[in-house]
Parts: sequence; C-alpha cells; structure tokens
Amino acid sequence: MTDIHVITNANRTRYADLIELHHRVRHDIFVGEKGWEALRKPDGRDVDAYDDEHAVYLLAVDGSKLVGGQRLYPTTRPHMISEVFPHLVHVSRGIPSGPDVREWTRYFVVKERRYGRTDCRLLAAMQQYCLDEGIETVTAVAETWWLPRVHSVGFTTKPLGLPQMIEGQPTIAVKVPISEDSLASVRRHAGLRGHAILPRHFARAA
Repeated sequence: MTDIHVITNANRTRYADLIELHHRVRHDIFVGEKGWEALRKPDGRDVDAYDDEHAVYLLAVDGSKLVGGQRLYPTTRPHMISEVFPHLVHVSRGIPSGPDVREWTRYFVVKERRYGRTDCRLLAAMQQYCLDEGIETVTAVAETWWLPRVHSVGFTTKPLGLPQMIEGQPTIAVKVPISEDSLASVRRHAGLRGHAILPRHFARAA
C-alpha cells in the first residue's frame, strides 16, 4: 500500500532518513535518467536553493521504499520561476504569487512504478494538501509532453507563456487551479477511497 507523507519544517527531523534518500533518488532521476547536467553533484544528491525550511514535500512510500515525490514552495519568497525561469512567463501576465499560490516542483515517480497508480496518488495528494491549506493555485515548469497526462486525470492548466527549449525539451510555465472537481477526478483514477494523504501528525520512524 502506497502512503503519501507530508513533510514540513515542523516534522522534518523525524523524516531525516527519508529526506536524505529522496535527494539521492531525485539525483538519479533528474540527472541520471533525464540528463539535467546542471543539477549533477559529486555527492549524488539533488539539493537546490529551495530545499530549505519553507519547502513542503509530499513523498510516496510503499513499505520501506520511496516510490515518488514532489515539492511545494511559497511564491511569496524568491522561487524557481521568479529566479530561474522568469523568461517563460509572458510579461503582460506576470508571475502568479501570493499566500494562496505555491510553486510545484521536483515531481518524480521511480521507474518501476510509472505504469501504475503511484502518479495519480501523488497528483491527488497535491490537490488534497492544497485544498486543506487554502491554496488556490500552483505554478509549475514542465515539459509539454507532461500536460496531456495531467489533463487526462482531471487537471486543468493555463499557460503563462510560450514553450521554450530547455535541456533539449519544449518546456512551458503553467498555473494549475486547485479544485474539489480535480481532486475527485484524480482520486477515481488513483482508486482512492479515503484521504489522499496521511494525517499531518503521523510520522514514520527515522
């Protein structure tokens, strides 16, 4: 059974081993598989400026195995779109930001779980967490091939600018509305009957 753990600054010390593993899995996927050489680190860990105390991680765990994850970051602070990818946002639209907007980054599913329901569980968890927290929108930078996938499970996306080539892939900045309808749709695809994420007070033993 895959569980989605919500890791914040308040409970992060109890998840120290899982957080460390997730940095290494991120490096394996984004550098080893996707070839994002700018992220390559000698220690084999993908850690950037947004892996700080403000980051929230939603990590998918099956037994003792990490099978997927994603990160949410406040847009009231300097964030990836504002600092690294502002050229992906059309000037007239501006970069969405505010207390009810989060940036959604570092989404991954390990290779052996990409053809099951793990991705839908992660997508449901993102919508569930945001609804619980009063977050109305997330922003993301994604390869354009990824958009039909999230549309197929009930998400809507709104482009913030035109696609541009990044790391050899057409890439676009989008905003994604958070809604009960989107959550209900992706829950159906994930086969979920209960809450999409574990209670916040729950923490696996380190």
